[in-house]
Amino acid sequence: MPQSSRTNNSKNTRQFKGLSLEERKALRRQKLIEAGLQTYGTRGFFAVTIKDICQEAKLTERYFYESFKRSEELFQVVYLNLVNDLQQKIVQEVTQAIPHREEMINAGLTILLTVLKNDPRIARILFIDAVLVHELHGQTINESISLFDSTILTFLTEFFPAQQYSTTQASMIAAGLNGYVIQVAMRWVIGGFEQSFEDVLNTCKLAYLGVLHYSAHTLNITEN
Repeated sequence: MPQSSRTNNSKNTRQFKGLSLEERKALRRQKLIEAGLQTYGTRGFFAVTIKDICQEAKLTERYFYESFKRSEELFQVVYLNLVNDLQQKIVQEVTQAIPHREEMINAGLTILLTVLKNDPRIARILFIDAVLVHELHGQTINESISLFDSTILTFLTEFFPAQQYSTTQASMIAAGLNGYVIQVAMRWVIGGFEQSFEDVLNTCKLAYLGVLHYSAHTLNITEN
């Protein structure tokens, strides 16, 4: 067979509907991730089987194992995608409010709570199932919490003069604020969003505003 014929046949083998093998594989993986969000987010991790995920994705089970070894691995990917998307949205909203401190606080907390309220699937995965799924205990959850700690710490530098707090103090303040909001949001989610949005938002803002006002007060005393 001529070289050109073998090349064309090889190319046809790799292409299907204009997509390469790797592109089709990536597309199937994305379908599984989207199916994971839908199934885990509506039924809960422990009520979902691999068969359920594949039915939602409209793929056979062999394609699940093409991308993931088990359900926990897919859940971890879904979880981390949600964490990263949420972090980006918060940064975008807060950045637009710089340099107005109280507006920055309000913007960041508002987008966080809005995302949770508007899509209970996200709320369930981040604040209920993530705590229960053993595979996420340890590094994965710690890394996601550290991501938000770092984000808060970055914006705290907009709040306070460099000389007011040491790096260690500022880091601990960021971790404390993050932990406070996580606990409030978790209770809100677990309770089925029973409390009003405004009450939860104002509760979350209390900690940030308390730190902000206390720091401004002590700084004024020092300067005077």
